[in-house]
Amino acid sequence: MTAQDILRTKKTFAVVGATPDPWKYGYEVLATLIEAGYTVLPINPKYPEIEGIRCYASLADLPQKPEVVISALAPANTERVVEKVQELGIELLWMPPGCWSEEAVKKCEAIGQPFIYDVCPIGTLKMMQRGSEQK
Repeated sequence: MTAQDILRTKKTFAVVGATPDPWKYGYEVLATLIEAGYTVLPINPKYPEIEGIRCYASLADLPQKPEVVISALAPANTERVVEKVQELGIELLWMPPGCWSEEAVKKCEAIGQPFIYDVCPIGTLKMMQRGSEQK
């Protein structure tokens, strides 16, 4: 499944490492998904809410299961998220550039967790939006 396929067919995303800091990737990906009309569930134990949306301390605390988890974490922290995503039966783990590692990829492969890595959801969405404007 390509990044474009994911963004066309999936509607509910959890962003692990979401933040209210507009200078950080965890905010940019959250805000971009919200603006595009997706259901977004922010995950970060430091904040009660981000952009008026309740923020959850962990994936296990979510009231609904997202179709996709996007890691906006440092690579070593993404490695720790892999098993939790699989344990909760979440369809896909998305590890954008700067958030993935060879170890995280190996862990996903070893446990059979579907994943995509080294592709930016923000850039993919913007490219898709430009493509639809040209039609």
